[in-house]
Amino acid sequence: MRKNLALLYRPKSLDDFLGQEHLLGSGAPLRSLIEKDALQHSFFWGPPGTGKTTLSRIVADLSGRPFYELNATTLKVDELRNIFRQYTQALQKPLLFIDEVHRLSKSQQEVLLPFMERYDGLVIGASTENPYFSLTAAMRSRSLLFAFKPLEPRHLRTMLEKVAQKEGLAVDDEAAAYLIDSSGGDLRAMLNLLEAAASVDTKVTLAILKSLRPEALHDGSASADTHYNLASAFIKSLRGSDLDAALYWMARLIAGGEPPEFIARRMVIFASEDIGNANPNALGLAVDTMTAVGRIGYPEARIILSQCCVYLASSPKSNAAYTAIDKALSAVKKGELQPVPKHLRSPDHPGYLYPHDFGGWVEQPYLEKPLKFYESKEMGYEKRLDEWLEKIRGKKK
Repeated sequence: MRKNLALLYRPKSLDDFLGQEHLLGSGAPLRSLIEKDALQHSFFWGPPGTGKTTLSRIVADLSGRPFYELNATTLKVDELRNIFRQYTQALQKPLLFIDEVHRLSKSQQEVLLPFMERYDGLVIGASTENPYFSLTAAMRSRSLLFAFKPLEPRHLRTMLEKVAQKEGLAVDDEAAAYLIDSSGGDLRAMLNLLEAAASVDTKVTLAILKSLRPEALHDGSASADTHYNLASAFIKSLRGSDLDAALYWMARLIAGGEPPEFIARRMVIFASEDIGNANPNALGLAVDTMTAVGRIGYPEARIILSQCCVYLASSPKSNAAYTAIDKALSAVKKGELQPVPKHLRSPDHPGYLYPHDFGGWVEQPYLEKPLKFYESKEMGYEKRLDEWLEKIRGKKK
């Protein structure tokens, strides 16, 4: 009979909770709100298996609230109304935990709003996607948002050792490393794999685990050290335009079980950070690659990854756009805060000169005092952009 280790060993208190120290460490704001029973409507978002549901249950237990666990994909409006109706006269209001909150329809959100406004119950939503892109402004204005991070290997190891001891399981070092590293910070996934392996044999081995999970779930590989080193070598080979080395390190990542989406995401970042406008088509190809491999998967995804790798390694390189935005952000953080000139304010000020009325460009100030962040490397297409700017400005001077 299945024990469901993930549920059996679910933490019951804040002190037992693993990870999310930025939210629940000593003196952290979220922990203080929970301990003082002052938590407002909240949305927890982040990767699966990081404790979103568990923390919601802990909040309910500490506050003594009746707990309702719902899912946005099956939630009915009448179900919401019936729950709140039961506690109309109650002193202690319920806690409604809504999973997959990014799937809430507009009508479901509209039904929730008045109950949230009157605090007829505490609403906590959870999602693997940023709810700011799916929830209405009215929902967001009534809520707090907390981002959960993947659990670190040390957190997973702590739970693994605890469960193995209590369940009488023998987990050798290789198996333990694979359980931790291939789970990508997902505690539930690690315990589910452990449970499946233990059902085969109480002596959990690497061979059993790999037969059940041949590849890592996501951003991770069979060895954390190998994962980061291979990814680093891959990107640095692309940056150095060593085509064969980039293909080799990418092949190592693929052979090591890295999901194609992980490799593609790294190439998207690289296309903008290291190639930029020296070849602006690189970003488009990298984004198309990320979309394609996510739908196709291995083994064919290797061909798409290879095409993108060859293109990126062969492209001219420039980090001018990357360094320019960092310089601009640094200036702002250091206090370079200029007022918006009157003629640039909205709505259009009479002093604003509409460039299209002057053949596409007209000389006028866009800053109170000049600033310089962008320095072209004059690589590839960047040189063409420089020439365009010179022509645009020069012909009107």
